[in-house]
Amino acid sequence: MNLFNDLDRREIRAAFERASDTYDVAAVLQREIADRLLERLDFIRLVPARVLDAGCGTGYSLPSLSRRYRQATIIGMDLAAGMLRQARRRGGWLSRLGSRRQYLAGDFGQLPFADASVDLVFSSLALQWCRPEAVFAECRRVLRPGGLLIFSTFGPDTLKELRQAWSAVDGGAHVHGFIDMHDLGDQLLQAGFAEPVLDVERLTLTYETVRALLLDLKQLGAHNAMAARHRGLTGKRRFSAFTAAYEQWRRDGRLPATYEVVYGQAWVPAGSPNRNQVDGGVGIPVSSIRRHPNS
Repeated sequence: MNLFNDLDRREIRAAFERASDTYDVAAVLQREIADRLLERLDFIRLVPARVLDAGCGTGYSLPSLSRRYRQATIIGMDLAAGMLRQARRRGGWLSRLGSRRQYLAGDFGQLPFADASVDLVFSSLALQWCRPEAVFAECRRVLRPGGLLIFSTFGPDTLKELRQAWSAVDGGAHVHGFIDMHDLGDQLLQAGFAEPVLDVERLTLTYETVRALLLDLKQLGAHNAMAARHRGLTGKRRFSAFTAAYEQWRRDGRLPATYEVVYGQAWVPAGSPNRNQVDGGVGIPVSSIRRHPNS
């Protein structure tokens, strides 16, 4: 799978820098997904000393992680410095008490941590901006034996209406590709994780107009960052054809935007050496992959 090899990391960073002041206005779905991911920690027995929120954005999940793991150091990491500034503001004076809450600029695919130095990697809706195989290898490297990776990301049906509307106009690259849940499970196994569990659900936002949807995406920083993207302005004729194509999806006066949400978790085998020290891989159980009943 090479869907993410063509992403422009500089453009991704720049888009989220520009969106750092508007992100929280539009991030209704993002907060809901983060809450659902946090709820999954209720069923996990883990007492971490060091927790990484990778791709923390404006820091929405950091207070919940701090309350849940009161003795742990909670690290918020994001690619965009502007997002980290907003996270610090959200943390207020609590973020300046001692060293329990830390903030760090970093790339999910090149984690700035020593081997086996983190107990829990939590990440909500950051993986879709990265090469998953690189992220999983890095998480496997920095997690201690018995450590956990838990994440949410988007699957292939995400923004399917937007993708199909643009495909009716031209053959250009307008919407990112997203990796299937089963392929993510395979990549977790290949990275040396044990007992991966993945499931999926579909959520839908509705809008009065296509422009309202595009404004939401802009405020979120969900910009087309593919290297092959069209760099010029979209002409009025092409944009009108695009919006007309999207109208086929209108129901009850509203236009839908579908999001396929994938949730995943996997463990570093207890007592296992660091992945870099393993000769010929590690033995791991068969993965458990399930679909959400409503999908």
